[in-house]
Amino acid sequence: MVSTTASESLAELGGLLNRAGTLEETATTGEELFGVAKTLRSEPALRRVATDTSVEESAKADLVNNIFGKAIGDVALAVVTDAVRRRWTVSSELPAVIEQLGVVALVRSAGARSDQITDQLFALGRLIEANPELRGALADSSRTADDKVGLLHGLLDGKVLPATLSLVGHAVSAATGSVERAIAGFQQVAADVQGEMLATIRAAQDLSESERDRLSQALGRQYGRDIRLRVVVQPDLVGGMRIEIGDDVIDGTVSGRLDDARRRLAG
Repeated sequence: MVSTTASESLAELGGLLNRAGTLEETATTGEELFGVAKTLRSEPALRRVATDTSVEESAKADLVNNIFGKAIGDVALAVVTDAVRRRWTVSSELPAVIEQLGVVALVRSAGARSDQITDQLFALGRLIEANPELRGALADSSRTADDKVGLLHGLLDGKVLPATLSLVGHAVSAATGSVERAIAGFQQVAADVQGEMLATIRAAQDLSESERDRLSQALGRQYGRDIRLRVVVQPDLVGGMRIEIGDDVIDGTVSGRLDDARRRLAG
């Protein structure tokens, strides 16, 4: 989770992406921002200088231009130059925010179909969760990132949007945690681009359309945003449901209440 300062910078820097132009140019900007984020993560010395408040802003801007100026387009360069002029609570927030802006650009590059990206990333996350062999292959440190990307592209090529395919590749190569966690993070950003929040509902059985509508409206009133539900059926929960939205978890499952009762008795 980034700090409040980083969140504000993310919102302000996002406005610069409006200059990207065509959908193809927006996709290129997204790829370029991912490349910059990867470089900043792999070069700690560069990242420290870029976020050092004792270094003049103009000097940091010159550094960015010297390193990235010929490698990325004007929009991506404007974003990165503006970013290094800002204050960051910790240096790792700089590449994290630039990467998030890369996600935003790639989602926007899908144009009118961008709302499909959230669904496609969710479906992939469920596929990985339901297949231990696939999950193990993606977590296998002996496999290269290219090998893992090739594995997922083989499963998805022709079945998802190009932007989704690109994000999946970045989830593998740019992930600081598990691939599933990276995909879930990208999914949240994709929903935010659509002005929505995601709520994952884990229930013992599927919800009817009317139940989904009532729950979505109730959560929308509570959070002040449109809520998109993702229902995961888990029979082992017995009854009730577990709601995961943002950093909040509301566990109303029978198994959750039993676990809580056991902890209380043990304590």
